[in-house]
Amino acid sequence: MKKMISRRNFLKVCAVAGSAVALSACGGSKKAAGPDPSNTDQTSFDIVGGQSALSPGYNDNEVLKKLADNVGVKLNYETMSDSLSEQVNIRIAGDQLPDAFMGVGFSNYDIANYGADGTFLDLTPYINAEIMPNLTKILDEHPNIRAAITMSDGCIYGLPAAEQMGTAGIGDDEDYSIFTIPQFSMINKRWLDELGLAVPTTLDELHTALKAFKDNDMSAKVYGNAPGSTIPMSTGFDEWCWGQNIFYAGFGFTNWPNDVCNDLVLQKDGKCRFVCAEDNYRKAVTYFHDWYAEGLMDVEMFSQDTNQLLAKGAQGYLGVSTWWYIEELMGDYSKDYVFLPVLDGPDGTHNVTVRTGGGTNSGNLNVTNKCQSPANLLKFFDQWYDGETVMQLQYGPIGVFFTEQDANGKWKSITEEEAKAKYNKGAGELKSTYEVWGPKLILSEYYDKYFYMEDRAIERLTDLKDFWMPFVDDTTTYPIDCVFTSEELDTIDRYRADFENAVSEQEGLWLKDGGPSDDEWSAYLDTLTNSCGMDKLLEVYQNAYDRYKANA
Repeated sequence: MKKMISRRNFLKVCAVAGSAVALSACGGSKKAAGPDPSNTDQTSFDIVGGQSALSPGYNDNEVLKKLADNVGVKLNYETMSDSLSEQVNIRIAGDQLPDAFMGVGFSNYDIANYGADGTFLDLTPYINAEIMPNLTKILDEHPNIRAAITMSDGCIYGLPAAEQMGTAGIGDDEDYSIFTIPQFSMINKRWLDELGLAVPTTLDELHTALKAFKDNDMSAKVYGNAPGSTIPMSTGFDEWCWGQNIFYAGFGFTNWPNDVCNDLVLQKDGKCRFVCAEDNYRKAVTYFHDWYAEGLMDVEMFSQDTNQLLAKGAQGYLGVSTWWYIEELMGDYSKDYVFLPVLDGPDGTHNVTVRTGGGTNSGNLNVTNKCQSPANLLKFFDQWYDGETVMQLQYGPIGVFFTEQDANGKWKSITEEEAKAKYNKGAGELKSTYEVWGPKLILSEYYDKYFYMEDRAIERLTDLKDFWMPFVDDTTTYPIDCVFTSEELDTIDRYRADFENAVSEQEGLWLKDGGPSDDEWSAYLDTLTNSCGMDKLLEVYQNAYDRYKANA
């Protein structure tokens, strides 16, 4: 939870931004030449990596054995669930390398350093139609994936892994991630009907509705709760799926918490900016302070946790809120709620700043300089980029986790009851037993072609496509997969946390106590720039995006 700070202390928050946290590098040895790409002598490979705590290991895995037989290689797996990072570090430091690391999850920082000193091989010469036809086709069709695994030196030191879940998985032509709009806002339609009010379409109309909820104590009147129990609107503050940020759309932005940097947005022209330093942001916090002062926003929004909000929804106290699903938050009262659409602001417009989905990483299959025939090894891993194969590596084999196909050839997964009856395990436990860690790339379209996604995900994506995306005018967003240099990561490490915390704390303070005055706004901008490194961060994110765009 965010903690409020005084106005005086706010100006000190960033002034003490610490020096960059030291990240381990692998030394500065000169990068040696890799093996001859035409060498195909080696057919047995040692693999070190991770596994689920429930996995028996991979040496007897029937799916992996079949893939190895297909290309005439043998893989010897040494995998572990405990002490993985420690064992990997020991091996690298002692130059006791396997042919490849699988399922380790190296960061881009480590990948770049291990690539630069020659510990990891550049795989670019092997990603072609002859050696890796499946992956090559995917990278040609999804250039953003190629950009995500290309380091700042132009090399590719690891194979891509990601689990996409987007609207392409339910048959849409466009693929919008399930995370595109994290907050679905909702309103009590029964209360509106009792008051003779329509579902609001503007912030001003919502203000009218919230005031009517409060003045008429609708929770007590309609549900028989204790007098004064009505909470017109309750959310968290800057929280993932249950924050207040969706309501800022009426001022031209939605500053969701995100994995890149909070308040950073990308424009259509490719230029980055921070919305927290703009006039519309100042107007938004000023506008919503009036709601807070009138008692329309929950006084506990800055301190409550998810359980507290869920309890309020389950007891029928809430007029308006945000969450992932209406049913999950509102419980037995969910039938009385409908989606509250994205609302126009005082100027009659709105803008939803969309998010990207889960990121693509290249730290789950990295070939080392011990490997003399990467082509043979990578032919084995290219098979992982077949949709039906990766389905089995993620969940379990056909005949075990996947029980039958429908009329369109899509596989149906085992039910909880079937798994318990046949294997004495739940479906989730069965998955963890058979799942293989490594370079698994599950594209959204696989759910439409090879196997079904979970029912609630289908519901969420359907709502996203049919109800929420029509409110989005511009889907430009900063990609989560931008690759940074070590120097850029040092800058981010030095400034990002303090910058984000300072902005969030001041935002909360202005919502609660009012402001900002002209002097306060000027001091705030000065602090962000001169003490919190805003301009330095902006330069880093811009440069990284420019490189990403060039590689895509």
